[in-house]
Amino acid sequence: MMHMTFYWSKKVTLLIDDWRTDSWTSFLLTLLACVIASVFYQYLEDRRLRLKFISSRKPSPMSQIQTPLLQSKLTDDGTKLGVKFAGAILFGVNSAIGYLLMLAVMSFNGGVFVAIVVGLAIGYFVFRSEDDNVSVFLENPCACA
Repeated sequence: MMHMTFYWSKKVTLLIDDWRTDSWTSFLLTLLACVIASVFYQYLEDRRLRLKFISSRKPSPMSQIQTPLLQSKLTDDGTKLGVKFAGAILFGVNSAIGYLLMLAVMSFNGGVFVAIVVGLAIGYFVFRSEDDNVSVFLENPCACA
């Protein structure tokens, strides 16, 4: 039976029927996996935002004047397409991880909830709390956006 309220127990079924915990060791390893997945989510989000920020910067007019032969439209379009494709792949993977984290929280186990929130906070602190233009570029606390 699925829980519809938060409960605190070492017995939890997470994401698939075969991922069941029945001992403290398996429960703690599950919580560690939740923390690692949450930190990885924040890492990928940071990479995606940095890629988007770097690709949105316009070259300075001085660099175009100094190197006019290196400014090829074909190269720019190919590079932009590659950056867009890489951004789309990162967005897809990150969205999938975000939805899996959301489904893990929907197990309503208090330990899983706390582990995911702690992992997201650790990941934010390590990867996304720098004071640069990337954090100003786009800041969205939603785990699935």
